[in-house]
Amino acid sequence: MLLGTWNLENLYRPGGAFGPRTEAAYKAKLTTLAGVIRELDPTLLGVQEVGDPAALEDLAGILDGDWHIVLSTHPDSRGIRVGFLSRPVPRTIIDTNEFPAPLRPVQGDDDGEPVSRTGRGLLAVEAVLPGTDVTLSVAVCHLKSKLLTYPGGRFQPRNEGERARCGAYALYRRAAEATALRAVADSLLGGAGTTRDVAVLGDLNDEVTAATTQIPQGPPGSEIGTPGFDRPDRGDAARLWNIAPLIPEKQRFSRVHSGRPELIDHILVSHRLLDRVTGAGTGAPLQEAPLPSVDEDPNARRDATGSDHAPVWARIAP
Repeated sequence: MLLGTWNLENLYRPGGAFGPRTEAAYKAKLTTLAGVIRELDPTLLGVQEVGDPAALEDLAGILDGDWHIVLSTHPDSRGIRVGFLSRPVPRTIIDTNEFPAPLRPVQGDDDGEPVSRTGRGLLAVEAVLPGTDVTLSVAVCHLKSKLLTYPGGRFQPRNEGERARCGAYALYRRAAEATALRAVADSLLGGAGTTRDVAVLGDLNDEVTAATTQIPQGPPGSEIGTPGFDRPDRGDAARLWNIAPLIPEKQRFSRVHSGRPELIDHILVSHRLLDRVTGAGTGAPLQEAPLPSVDEDPNARRDATGSDHAPVWARIAP
């Protein structure tokens, strides 16, 4: 089976404030997205930036075979949310945007109330893999972006003090959201990661070594490629492993920002699931396509075809 995650980049039907301006641009986007999904042929695909649930239904409708859709009921202020496209029937087990106690609200801007919820909901489902008796539990997320916005919807700061403050606010929020994601992971793992098939995936909006990306991993140690990797320890039951080191180095990025490739979309798996990972990659497995380089203004790609992210995927043996 193939397990994947993909930020679909502002998936809206045309005519609104954020999506494509024309029907032709919308159909071109759907066609491109569908082509990549067909080539990936995932069993379960976590998706981000679904702005219009009907648009995801449109996408599923032009794919081959039957697909099931599950979406979080906690969108952000623009309506975007996380979800799943799934071959097996998924069952929602967690859909939350609450910070776990005793984590307190964090400052989100200069003047507003402290933020006590994730910007976009954290969604977890379970599904029985086709042809097996294996139950897979998977959570999908979209953490706070590093691309900063400023009061009034500006993408450029008035001064460096404002840039620094807004960068700090984004980091506070991303760290708090990563902590909430770890609480979801704890619930799925139940302290039994050596016997449960669990994955946590999505757009974590930072790279592998970032502190916010490492929070959901749980106990440190035994990372892929370290001397302790093959040594079982007490942390294995609660730990998640980032599959990034298994991705070929030349493919190890999922977005290009200002000309710099970076891996900000991730798949983390439990000990039991890691033992069955047979390969990993980004993009479509059989066809390499260059990613566009994005800058500080996401509106510049409103009518763009496809997505500014590459999917990240892992092949898993039954």
